[in-house]
Amino acid sequence: MAAITACGSILAGCGGGGPTSPSDVGASLPTMTATRTNGVLTLTIDASSPLATVGGMALVQSSSGSFLVGRTSQDACTVLTSVCTHQQCTVSNMSSGIYVCPCHGSEFDTTGRVVRGPAGSPLRQFASTLANGVLTISA
Repeated sequence: MAAITACGSILAGCGGGGPTSPSDVGASLPTMTATRTNGVLTLTIDASSPLATVGGMALVQSSSGSFLVGRTSQDACTVLTSVCTHQQCTVSNMSSGIYVCPCHGSEFDTTGRVVRGPAGSPLRQFASTLANGVLTISA
């Protein structure tokens, strides 16, 4: 019986189950909407935007899909796919400046690098520019 219990514990650790408690998945990211025009996405960032200050993060939705956007400097943002590389859930949460997948707890930094699995691959990054309060994303 002890062998069966031990085997169950080992399998649970590598099976891709959910986080152990709701606090493991962080808080929901604020959501914003981008507009697609002429093959690029644009998003206005004003003083009330969650991206108005360095360190701000948001889930940006558009007709082209959803993206994770982090304000990394006064004149730059990083833009990542919001599709988790583990099982394609939408990464929609954050915790202490880290993106968190609510399905299985994978964590990614603002460059898309895996900080904590089960995801094994980084999130795809998209080119972007920030000028005059407008973020332009090439997606």
